[in-house]
Amino acid sequence: MTTDPRYISPLGTRYSSAAMQQLWSAPHRAGLWRRLWLALAETQRQLGVAIPEPAIAAIRDHLDDADLDAVREHERRLRHDVMAHIHHLGEQAPEARAYLHLGATSCFVTDNADLIVLRDAMRLLLGRLRDVLRALRAFALTHAGEPTLAYTHFQPAQLTTVGKRATLWALDFAMDAEALLALVESLPFRGCKGTTGTQASFLELFAGDEQKVRALDRRVAEVFGFARMVPVSGQTYTRKLDAQVLDAWAGVGQSCSKLGNDLRLLQHEGEILEPAEAAQVGSSAMPYKRNPMRAERMCGLGRYLIALRENTAYTAATQWLERTLDDSANRRLVLADGALAADAILLLAADLARGLEVRLPVVRRHVERGMPAMATERWLMLAVSAGGDRQSLHEVIRRHAWAARDAEDRGESSDLLGRLAADPAFGALDAQRLQAELDPSRYVGRAPGQVREYVTEYLDPLLTRLDAFAVHDAAGVTV
Repeated sequence: MTTDPRYISPLGTRYSSAAMQQLWSAPHRAGLWRRLWLALAETQRQLGVAIPEPAIAAIRDHLDDADLDAVREHERRLRHDVMAHIHHLGEQAPEARAYLHLGATSCFVTDNADLIVLRDAMRLLLGRLRDVLRALRAFALTHAGEPTLAYTHFQPAQLTTVGKRATLWALDFAMDAEALLALVESLPFRGCKGTTGTQASFLELFAGDEQKVRALDRRVAEVFGFARMVPVSGQTYTRKLDAQVLDAWAGVGQSCSKLGNDLRLLQHEGEILEPAEAAQVGSSAMPYKRNPMRAERMCGLGRYLIALRENTAYTAATQWLERTLDDSANRRLVLADGALAADAILLLAADLARGLEVRLPVVRRHVERGMPAMATERWLMLAVSAGGDRQSLHEVIRRHAWAARDAEDRGESSDLLGRLAADPAFGALDAQRLQAELDPSRYVGRAPGQVREYVTEYLDPLLTRLDAFAVHDAAGVTV
């Protein structure tokens, strides 16, 4: 237990990975700001601004050695975070002091750094999604032909297969991956836009040469790997970009919650269990319990992540003219928490998907118990073909099915097949003929083929695309 008396977020101490935490850390952000100042000064010098090379070299020598305690001392005096960093860097690199932040506004470093971190965070999340999808792919193919009860309203409906159900989970995560891929490919850089987005300060710096101003904007973006820039801005980039990112991350929360809730239901039925450690404790009072704790945690984090997106939507909706500062405190919390929560929840999802335990005897027992009800539609068609009246037969089946269920609830034999075989309305069909229709594989439709088609025609090409964009840290975290 830590002895630090201050609150520390569980997103950092319990749930998210070291890699994602590093992206949102103060040292990483300070390093990005210094790299932005370096790129600005280098590009300005290339375009003719009289910045001496020793000034450039001095910035380059201090990219990763910011003393954050010293920065905090400056901020207590100046009440301005960016100026605090500028003063501290000026102390470390006095040769560059006169040229730091030339023509720029605070959002040159804050907004551009945010976009860099958002992009890199999404690439890390794409690696997490790739892990989840690969695990679900293997699971779906392994169980592509295994019949299982399908449910609507959590009531037995028809049969599907264990693998086909897994493709439904995979499709949700695949849609999340598509959304994140689109954002990573299209996310623009704010660039060098000036105080209110007019680039007036840079136009003055380059003596009215608009082409040099445009070149500065483009070249600085290229330094950080951005192919696109926001075409126009106020002081900040449009906060609708944040809202789009949080929409995609909230989609991850939805998919993980759906998977988690389904697994909680299936674990209750005893059909599929989440992985458990050998010494795992389910309850401090009930040692026999094996709780779906990973799935439950995933649902809890998913709910938190889904709720976060409202902040970015409200922020985008309440910006004043070219800029207002009421977004600042909110964004410091929401963007980082959203990324850490999405990271944590996808680590859980991958861990679950890799270790799912299918209890086939239980699955098959439930199928066997439900098969007479599943076969009623086929029995109805056979009876109609033998000369029966469809509507009258439907009522006969409904009456016997309900009576059979009531008998089962009382602990008696339900025997729906026997009840129907003995009814005069089914006189043309004996019990043997009805029994012949109880092969579960005849009731799963195209489910096995749908699994293979989904994997080969959609999922595998998507995984190939993910390989080009995703970043994965080998360590991850213990979940």
